[in-house]
Amino acid sequence: MTGDTFRVYALCYARRDGRRGQHFHGYDERWDEPHPTAYYVWLAVSDRHTVVIDTGIAPERAGRLAGIDYHASPVTLLAGMGVAAETVDHVVLTHLHYDHTGTAAAFGGARYVLQRSELDYWSGPWARRIERERWLVSDDDLAHLREARDRVRIMEGDGDVVPGLSVHLVGGHTAGMQVVRVRTGRGHVVLASDAAHFYENLEDDRPFAILHSMTGMYGAFDRIKELAGGPDLIVAGHDPEVLERFPLLPDARGPIARIA
Repeated sequence: MTGDTFRVYALCYARRDGRRGQHFHGYDERWDEPHPTAYYVWLAVSDRHTVVIDTGIAPERAGRLAGIDYHASPVTLLAGMGVAAETVDHVVLTHLHYDHTGTAAAFGGARYVLQRSELDYWSGPWARRIERERWLVSDDDLAHLREARDRVRIMEGDGDVVPGLSVHLVGGHTAGMQVVRVRTGRGHVVLASDAAHFYENLEDDRPFAILHSMTGMYGAFDRIKELAGGPDLIVAGHDPEVLERFPLLPDARGPIARIA
């Protein structure tokens, strides 16, 4: 294993109550059972690098969302861990849905990392015509990325962001969905983000309800398992169980789990 060794955290900044029928593709006999969603950003810190993976929902947008319990801005939670937004050197955007890009503009010194296929899709003609997807993207966030183009690193497939932390194009949920692989003292952690919203997606081979490509989503499940050092080193993107499977930091300002 080469490269830096990172400490990795999952910061839960919001929760929402939902139903199973909202979260899994196809018919589910248990469709009306409660099925809560947790919202996270992730932090990877080494001796040389501070990397934030996704930036959550902006506070102003959260205030307009029905049913969401918004604990705190991701920027506030990071500051409570001693990580000021201006000290972050890289922000990996796994995809460009609004709940992953909302506070990106706060990281004024960071380089943004995203896939060309993701940016091209949301900047192109199809996304404007497909109404079931368009609501998922913030025009303001896209405009910020265009304005910050000198700080945007466009990836075309798999690649290293910094030594010990890499991104991997999987698609499925969106056209350019990428997952993040991080070298830690426990082995390689995979931050699945929305390539696997819940552990049930992976464990029961069940796609999430919102998808760009069905076959791509199944392929993403396989790739996540290949990249991780073991099933206990996979971090699902929206599963409240993350806060049960990994130890919580004591005295944190919000629910924060230490992954490795």
